[in-house]
Amino acid sequence: MKHIAVVGSLNVDSVVGLARFPGPGETVVGRDHNLFPGGKGANQAFAAGRLLMNTDVHVRMLGQVGGDAHADWLRQNLAQVGVNTDGVLVDAAVSSGVAIIGIEDGGQNRIIVVPGANGTFNPQRFASVHALLDDAAFVLLQLEVPLETVHAAARKARACGAAVILDPAPATALPASLLGATDFVTPNESELRTLLNQAPSEAPLTLSQAQAGAQALLQQGARNVLVKMGGQGAANWGEAGHFHWPAFDVNPVDTTAAGDAFNAGLAAALAQGQTLATAGRFACATAAMAVTRKGAQPAMPTRQEVEALMRT
Repeated sequence: MKHIAVVGSLNVDSVVGLARFPGPGETVVGRDHNLFPGGKGANQAFAAGRLLMNTDVHVRMLGQVGGDAHADWLRQNLAQVGVNTDGVLVDAAVSSGVAIIGIEDGGQNRIIVVPGANGTFNPQRFASVHALLDDAAFVLLQLEVPLETVHAAARKARACGAAVILDPAPATALPASLLGATDFVTPNESELRTLLNQAPSEAPLTLSQAQAGAQALLQQGARNVLVKMGGQGAANWGEAGHFHWPAFDVNPVDTTAAGDAFNAGLAAALAQGQTLATAGRFACATAAMAVTRKGAQPAMPTRQEVEALMRT
């Protein structure tokens, strides 16, 4: 039976709401504080699991938690939406990963990540569970575990005939060998700039700038570059063709897991046989629904909610 496998991080998200971010040396008073299950890998697995509940496509998570009280919580949260966690290992010598997230008015976020057990999920530990990729149709990757593990997972997925969707976050320079082992690289605007060694900028990319950046990554070996552009939607360039999907009009509350929701929506739709043209629109709607709620995994929508938004 075909399935989606996610290889990546599991975190505890410590989320603080505040009116604005502090400047250097400044203290500001936050409004609220919550703990949520997170991590880019687990977020994508949870989102895909929720979208695919009661279907014939199953989701598996491969990663690692620490020897602390959060470990069982992180795995059980995935299991409640049908995600198989047999591939989630435990490194009792370290804590589970932690992300400290500040969210200001308007929904923008800033994030500090402490890798914990994600950082010790090395290729040798991955090799003990990599057989879980053998019958995967799609493998989702991110960059919150060691880069050599991401590379090993991409190679294993390609050897198994799975399509690889790489979310290059947190962004860092990527070797051409990794780009060439992926079917879709899905940066947001800031991540695209980082991949191209460009200076950070608050200014949104134009479509022509995104296209130029995508072409540069295609020349480095990527098969498809799908740029997530927030309020401008998303666009793909590469072997699968050029598509631009406009954004859905929603009121953002928390953009923390928008990219994770997008990638999960893309994989879920493709795994159910949709074309890229329709899967991209489904992914945009999934991300749009996710940003209307607080948290990462708690914000992930059901298929029914996504389809209702698409009808509007």
